[in-house]
Amino acid sequence: MSTDLQNTVLFEKRGAVALVTMNRPQALNSFTRQMHHDLWSAFDQAEADSEIRAMVLTGAGRAFCAGADLSEFDFTPGPDQIKRADPGPIIEQAFNPTTRRLQSLRMPCVAAVNGVAAGAGASIAMACDIAIAAPGASFIQAFSKIGLIPDAGSSWLLVERLGLPRALALAMTGDKLGAQQAKDWGLIWDVAEDPLAAALLLADRLATMPTKALVATRALLQSAGTRSLSEQLDQERDAQSLMGQTHDYFEGVQAFLQKRPAQFKGE
Repeated sequence: MSTDLQNTVLFEKRGAVALVTMNRPQALNSFTRQMHHDLWSAFDQAEADSEIRAMVLTGAGRAFCAGADLSEFDFTPGPDQIKRADPGPIIEQAFNPTTRRLQSLRMPCVAAVNGVAAGAGASIAMACDIAIAAPGASFIQAFSKIGLIPDAGSSWLLVERLGLPRALALAMTGDKLGAQQAKDWGLIWDVAEDPLAAALLLADRLATMPTKALVATRALLQSAGTRSLSEQLDQERDAQSLMGQTHDYFEGVQAFLQKRPAQFKGE
């Protein structure tokens, strides 16, 4: 089952996996306000369907996402030009909500990076739980080339993934990072000739696993750097206690003791 969401985003249900495709190939899937809203609608559609337990995010055509569509910025000379061209409002109203939504989905999300991921496109790829890229894909912090700073989460995600020296060099130079080096450096999980097929295969696997535990794991790991070890131990205790109330916990332990495959329901 597929759904065309205003043409800028495609939604397809493949069993227990939602395939979400950014669909502005002629513009390298660069973000308009409409595309953000259509992405949110796709996320809503996936989260509202209890059968869906994993998501894949990819781009149509030869790019994953080239960041913001700068044609939507108003640089027309005249009164209030600085105010009209200010990128702050669209960051607050569109890009930040998209990154936050990806990081708080009720299911794991795999990015299939089929081509270039530039600017906020790289941010969105990193905001997914796992990223698999094509050998020819690349990641570009393009912001310095237009006098801006990394946004949509890149200033945080880059440092977390790569450490400060590499993050600073990539952000300042805007140099291209190839897929294999991105994997070697820890920016992404894997490189595959067909990243969409690989991402769908992984998503199928994740969709059979204990969904609530996967999402709770994401939350714990995302925030680990803000706590001391002692504080993190307390968080683990509390999260473990919550997981201990789920169907999948009882099923997993019983399956282990009975030496049979577990049948998780994501409940």
